[in-house]
Amino acid sequence: MNPLLLAVVGHTNTGKTSLMRTLLRDSTFGEVKNAAATTRHVEEAQINDTVHLYDTPGLEDAGGVLDWLEDHTSNQQDGIDRVQHFLASEAAQNEFSQEAKVLRQLIASDTALYVIDAREPVLPKYKDELTVLSWCAKPVMPIFNFTHNRDLSEWQTMLSRRNLHVYSSFDTVAFDFQGEIRLWNNLATMLPENQAQSSLKTLIATRQNDWHNLDSQAKRHIARFLIEAAAYAQVCTDPSQREVLQTTIQTQVRQHEHNLHRQLLSLYHFYQNEAQSSDWALQAFSRDPFDSDLLKEYGIRTSTGAAAGALIGLGLDALTLGTSLGLGATIGGIIGGFASNWQTLSDKINGVETLHIDEQTLAVLAARSLNLLAILQTRGHAANSEIILNSVQNPWQTQPESLRKARNYPKWSPLNSSENNRLQPEKEKEIELLANSFQAAK
Repeated sequence: MNPLLLAVVGHTNTGKTSLMRTLLRDSTFGEVKNAAATTRHVEEAQINDTVHLYDTPGLEDAGGVLDWLEDHTSNQQDGIDRVQHFLASEAAQNEFSQEAKVLRQLIASDTALYVIDAREPVLPKYKDELTVLSWCAKPVMPIFNFTHNRDLSEWQTMLSRRNLHVYSSFDTVAFDFQGEIRLWNNLATMLPENQAQSSLKTLIATRQNDWHNLDSQAKRHIARFLIEAAAYAQVCTDPSQREVLQTTIQTQVRQHEHNLHRQLLSLYHFYQNEAQSSDWALQAFSRDPFDSDLLKEYGIRTSTGAAAGALIGLGLDALTLGTSLGLGATIGGIIGGFASNWQTLSDKINGVETLHIDEQTLAVLAARSLNLLAILQTRGHAANSEIILNSVQNPWQTQPESLRKARNYPKWSPLNSSENNRLQPEKEKEIELLANSFQAAK
């Protein structure tokens, strides 16, 4: 089966390469900058085996090409014959070489995606471009870029007068997955019920499946991180070492969170920008998750019961006989499943402290991770700005049971020992339960 060939065309600096990056999920494709004629040559890339994209140079002087066609060809000829005559001319090799590259690629393709900067008014040059493109005898589907809060009525009127009634809005910076699916569905309506349309149907099904799998995989990464943070523990037998252990826990969890964020960036194909610092995209998450002020900002309150056994402001709980709820409550907790074995009771009686990440800090860690996931799912691959945190809220009213259970299983956390990375079915079950509790992506 021959692949469907799509030429991405349009005026200079409308976002053609940006569209390519977002559709390819590749932030490294081509060169994107606010300058004219950044793309000088046709560049091919594959979404999959059945759909190929061609990034073309910007149309800079379609009006000049149209004038040449009017002067050197007969209006009694078909448009495609007039364009072919132009492409064989000396003018196509010299002053109109950019436009010639675009027209050659469109003729060699099945259809064109005509990218429009929705911030621009409808100018004569855009009308000239559509006229010349229409003479190539290939379907043309306009795609509006930079559409946020834009009135498209003037553009829509102009397009309808040129018999272009099928178009899509697709912002290459503020990504909308459903908007991409609408783009492919709209394009499919312009093609015959043959191999080309079948290619798009296959692409749509693949994209939807991949999106669902990405969402599930990302949430499992987050759930695993939270389970392992909750299971992380440090035993303190000497009160003078408490501060050292607190620092160790916080440092390890910060790094574990950072690794998770890098995993999510890689999963959604957002790579390091070599022109900036290695953590360029994560600056918004550099604030310390153990900052007690974050609890207020995220609407997370510390209950009286939790505060009684917590190292306030440090994000840790100290589970001991002396600093928790007393021997009676400890025994009741063990009987009720609060502790996993009688060794915990022995530790408490002997004054041994076990330090864990507290419930409130786990909520902060969950909120930050889920927020990053939501950002990545709505960020186009043409975006090169720093990631900005959205309004972050407490992800749950009561802590999930999976995290409470994890406290009783220190072997679930690789932070406790490098030997705990083997498959643990009970841990995997709780990771799955926790991941499924997160809101499904749209």
